[in-house]
Amino acid sequence: MTLPLSGLLVVSLEQAVAAPQATCRLADAGARVIKLERPEGDFARQYDGYVHGESANFVWLNRGKESVVVDLAKADDKALLAALLAKADVFVQNLKPGAIARLGFPIAELRKKYPGLICCSISGYGESGPYAARKAYDLLVQAESGLASVTGGPDAPARVGFSVADIGAGMNAYQAILEALIARGRTGEGAEISVSLFDAMAEWMTVPLLSHEGGHPFRRIGLAHAAIAPYGVFKSKDGADILISIQNDREWRVLAEKVLGDAALGTDPKFATNPQRVTHRVETDAAVGAAFAQIDVEPLMKKLEAADIAFARVSDCELLSQHPHLRRVTFESPSGPVRIPATAAVFAGEERHYGAVPDLGEHTAKVRAEFLKGSER
Repeated sequence: MTLPLSGLLVVSLEQAVAAPQATCRLADAGARVIKLERPEGDFARQYDGYVHGESANFVWLNRGKESVVVDLAKADDKALLAALLAKADVFVQNLKPGAIARLGFPIAELRKKYPGLICCSISGYGESGPYAARKAYDLLVQAESGLASVTGGPDAPARVGFSVADIGAGMNAYQAILEALIARGRTGEGAEISVSLFDAMAEWMTVPLLSHEGGHPFRRIGLAHAAIAPYGVFKSKDGADILISIQNDREWRVLAEKVLGDAALGTDPKFATNPQRVTHRVETDAAVGAAFAQIDVEPLMKKLEAADIAFARVSDCELLSQHPHLRRVTFESPSGPVRIPATAAVFAGEERHYGAVPDLGEHTAKVRAEFLKGSER
């Protein structure tokens, strides 16, 4: 099977999460991705040793790539990068703004020299502006963009539990590169793309921002809804957390009769409409909580499903690992097979296979011989 990006060469001077996220998706789609690493390697290789001695982040985002070690302070390694860029379709880099120019490869000059080249730079706050030179790690951007202010409970803001700013920026970069490839197919012209972690999170903050600017500041209330009741977490008899969402008054009446066992509660003027239930949220939630506390989680979920009530079990990683909807893919790494959650898109009639995670510098000699001798890829 020929993958959509087969035949394209991507050169990536990358580390950590955001740029590797983008290039991982390009590799999944068939592009040849040459990952340039410092002599000590992408520092994400050392984040942890959770996957039979290897970093969870690294094995997740670096499958299907070729690893080439370069020291761009050396003339011969700069010559290798120049030779790679001369044949590349896409160049991705997430050095600090200005660093790639100081190394002798300013993006504007690359675009002039190679008109068909698509260059994508990923940074914390963009290539210019007062914060451009700041270090901008994921949690810092979650705080600076306001994301932390709408996450957590009433007492304090909280971090989204994984690197959402990095991942969002990486996916934005992937999308933009695909758009540029489509445009290049029509015009022959490459593109210069800049993606920042801050922009990725600021866009996702649109609804809270517009609400604030419209005079309705967002209030953190944890796993609940400020304007709907009951919409929150209730414990089963055996201690499982079940989140339910009642979207209208008809659903409330169904919940009252078929799950809570109290049809009169559904039409009680104190609870019959959503505004009344929100006004009396403590009593509404107490009635639901008391009923849920009488039933173990499995029969409770069956009751909710039979009544067509929207609900979810509040899972953790142990429950996720056994979830009936969790799809996985398997690929090789230097220390053995890795099984991770599959990417979200499913292409009908297509089963994709994924390349191995490279060892540090595994492809250095091969790539040097290929590109510095001018051989065709």
